[in-house]
Amino acid sequence: MEETLHILLIEDDQDDIDLFRYALKAKCVHCKLAVIMQGDEVAPYLAAATEQPDVIVMDLNLPMVHGREVLKLIKQAEGYRDTPVVILTTSSAREDREYCLALGADDFITKPTSVDAFNATITTVEKLALANK
Repeated sequence: MEETLHILLIEDDQDDIDLFRYALKAKCVHCKLAVIMQGDEVAPYLAAATEQPDVIVMDLNLPMVHGREVLKLIKQAEGYRDTPVVILTTSSAREDREYCLALGADDFITKPTSVDAFNATITTVEKLALANK
């Protein structure tokens, strides 16, 4: 039986959420996907969650609370410090990458523009999630 991965996606763009779901399905990744669309919803979600995600995938450009602050919050939250985090953002700025990796993000990926590149991103997310099981 295939293992079910628990993925938390923190993303405010519905098109990117739909693309993420599509890529998971296309790659036959068996998962439970939770989606948070605003930065200020992350802390309450983490506090109330009954199941810890195997991996967190998040954008930096979030409404209400910026992704840098959300990443800091995740890495300081009890029980989430070791949860792999993949930054999936439109930013390609070196300072954003360095900042996120220094805070403990496991990978920093500029949002792909092709389906093949997005599938490669899903492979990275899946590997991190499986390694955390």
